[in-house]
Amino acid sequence: MIIKNIGKNFIINLSLILLIFLLDRISKIYVIHLDKKFLGSEIFSSKFLNIHLFWNEGIAFGLFSFNDKYFYNILTFFILIIILLIIFMIIKSDGFKKYSLLMILGGAIGNVFDRIFYKAVPDFIDFHVGDFHWFIFNIADVFITLGVILMIILEFADINKEQKL
Repeated sequence: MIIKNIGKNFIINLSLILLIFLLDRISKIYVIHLDKKFLGSEIFSSKFLNIHLFWNEGIAFGLFSFNDKYFYNILTFFILIIILLIIFMIIKSDGFKKYSLLMILGGAIGNVFDRIFYKAVPDFIDFHVGDFHWFIFNIADVFITLGVILMIILEFADINKEQKL
């Protein structure tokens, strides 16, 4: 009985990670293709959303971008260690916390794949209001952010439960 549950949960967890990874890969491949087709011009532009390829060599939202390959490799190695820690946390967690970690893991794997194979992460979603532009991001970043927000909400819910007891 326990082996069936482990197998079922493993398949569901792996499916969620693969779905996030595939959505991210397909979107990035499509945008890279359109960028080459239109020779780097804006792929889509509207009042609040632009789709324009930007190669991010840093971490989230372009932080820690630099040209030194040595530091880039150290940063990539550090991200791989964090991914291993997330996997360990997934094994130890359950419920919604596990799903929030799975979303973070799926997005992190998508971005680290790009860091290893492209030496940069393709970001392309640009929300803006007038001249104020938010950071440019991708689908993997969306799932990482949703996972973090869900974890924060769950932590606040746990704190409220403890205070009522």
